[in-house]
Amino acid sequence: MRTAFYISDGTAITAEVFGHALLSLFPTEFNHKTIPFVETEEQAYAVIEKISESFQDTGERPLVFYTVVNPDIRRVIARSVGINYNFLDQFVAPLEKIIGVPSKPEKHRTHSIHEKTYDIRIEAVNYALANDDGSNLKDYKEADIILVGVSRSGKTPTSLYLALQYGIKAANYPFTEEDMGDMLKLPIALRQFKHKLFGLTIEANRLSQIRSERRANSRYASIQQCRMELREVENLYRKEKIPFLNSTKYSIEEISAKILAETGLQRRKY
Repeated sequence: MRTAFYISDGTAITAEVFGHALLSLFPTEFNHKTIPFVETEEQAYAVIEKISESFQDTGERPLVFYTVVNPDIRRVIARSVGINYNFLDQFVAPLEKIIGVPSKPEKHRTHSIHEKTYDIRIEAVNYALANDDGSNLKDYKEADIILVGVSRSGKTPTSLYLALQYGIKAANYPFTEEDMGDMLKLPIALRQFKHKLFGLTIEANRLSQIRSERRANSRYASIQQCRMELREVENLYRKEKIPFLNSTKYSIEEISAKILAETGLQRRKY
């Protein structure tokens, strides 16, 4: 199996994102290795030694994706036996010509505590944690969005992802069996914030599987209970004209992106 290295003098997140995006286009498996914070030439030589060992072990030249600001370290990495892709060199020079301003590369600028949105994202994460699972209704006026749905439909991880990645203040509220009664109605606590609501649903079989991992052989996890709850919430979404998404076949990243696209919420990421 060919190895893909992601190397940076910072977090290596950018190299990972670019590299993974490219490799996802190919229907083959890769052995992924990420090496962040390569900040000295000594560390860089240790990295190219690892690349050489991988080549010797597999007989295939590793793919090396790197974003390194320091030119001396960059030159060391470029000497590796791997097939090297320097993302900064690839894009920076053409952009300098187009924008008409020289770049000023700095380590840790992209993913660091010094980025402009860092405090916004941390505040949003704290908000998501404090307003998880309907635990705190009094702060809903501060919410950018309130995710609703049955238990285990993906509300909490989506709320946290929206907060951490985009600085979105996302609360979430669960519809439980006690809410169902004869017919599920929109709770009074949510009605005044109806314009902020976004529903999640999921296929009954998948929901039953997820719930069984938590409470095996329980009524809570039974397929009948899951079907009943999902039928009730989806009827509520349609009746109240609450936008909603079936999360069954989507990752947290895709769910979050679809929510932002549909609601028009502004990313606080840059």
